[in-house]
Formats: sequence, structure tokens, C-alpha cells
Amino acid sequence: MQFSGFDWDDANWPKCGKHGVSKEEIESLLLSRPRVLPDRTPGLTETRYNAVGQDADGRYLFVVVTLRTTDAGTLVRPISARHMHEKESRRYEQTREA
Repeated sequence: MQFSGFDWDDANWPKCGKHGVSKEEIESLLLSRPRVLPDRTPGLTETRYNAVGQDADGRYLFVVVTLRTTDAGTLVRPISARHMHEKESRRYEQTREA
């Protein structure tokens, strides 16, 4: 996923932060080349992606993002973020090793 920065504002940050994940953790994950898959939620009006992986401190994160094209380039707009559940982190590690 190629991008030139992040799109944070008063609308998306509170939604991401309410699950105890900091901006720094989210940015760390997205800059570390996470596994990115298209979000399969039906009825969305924008293309969203699910990014999974570990932040710089090794914590497993699940982040939903969309991409916004601006004059400054392509920005990643985090929509939602949370720490992975234990079962999800085990599955992530199993598929990473395969």
C-alpha cells in the first residue's frame, strides 16, 4: 500500500482511539507493511481495507482504512482500530509462518 501521509481529524480519531489504540500505534502498523486485504462489508460507498499486523512494540492490531487522494498525494484515513483478540493474533501468526 503506497501512501504519502495520514488523514486525521476530529471525526476519525475519536473512533479509532476509543478502543485504546494510539495514533502512534496505528501509524507504526501502517508504516511496517501490514497484511492488507479489501474489506468485504457489503453496501459501503467507499473502498475500505483491513490492515493487520504488529506495531513497533509487537502488539497485534486490526485497522480499517480508506485511501484519499489529495494535492499532497494519497493519504491513509484510519476509520477504526483495535487490538486483535488472542484467536485473531494466533491465526495471523499461523498464516504468516505458512
